[in-house]
Amino acid sequence: MVQLAALDGQASGWLATFGPVIFYLIVWALVFSGTGLFIGIFIPFITGDSLLFAAGLVSARTENVNIWVLALGVGIAAFLGDQVGFLLGRHFGRPYLDKRTGGWVKNAVRRSEKFYSDLGWWAVVVARFIPWGRVFVPPIAGIARMDYVKFLTANVVGALVWGVLLTVTGYFAASIPAVKSAAYLIGGAFILASIVAGVISWRRKRSAV
Repeated sequence: MVQLAALDGQASGWLATFGPVIFYLIVWALVFSGTGLFIGIFIPFITGDSLLFAAGLVSARTENVNIWVLALGVGIAAFLGDQVGFLLGRHFGRPYLDKRTGGWVKNAVRRSEKFYSDLGWWAVVVARFIPWGRVFVPPIAGIARMDYVKFLTANVVGALVWGVLLTVTGYFAASIPAVKSAAYLIGGAFILASIVAGVISWRRKRSAV
């Protein structure tokens, strides 16, 4: 709640200082750079869920920011960020990732690798709702040479559900607080589905041995 309140105030300051166009660009750039430029490693809260929710709250308080332009832009920025992460992993591989990891980050990479190994397509979707997952799963999928079409479809679903859902949720939560709970229920449904898919995949691997 403290982070959300701080980001709400900061986002309001961006709008007051720079106007709506630059406000859009700041939010979209942060979402993109969180995964595309690995900034989410260092400041996960400012490129994650709280940012989107705060941006939605700001949009609800002013007529200068269109919620649908903002939310669709967030979804596109999230999609593009994951695409860049995937391509970096695919073309530069493990050396690129290793040069940018150290300390606790190495543990996050190992967790992401296991997460991707267990869940495959679903890992790319669900990773959007997990701070370390949204940063590391796309390049790891690239390193693992995941089929590009499969990654593309998973990325579209994850980016739109996460980006559009949370931004619009922030907008409506300004007047309907119960909407926030609904967003977490939807996110929880995706996570539950991923667990079921992972169990099925694990059982198939065991039976194939």
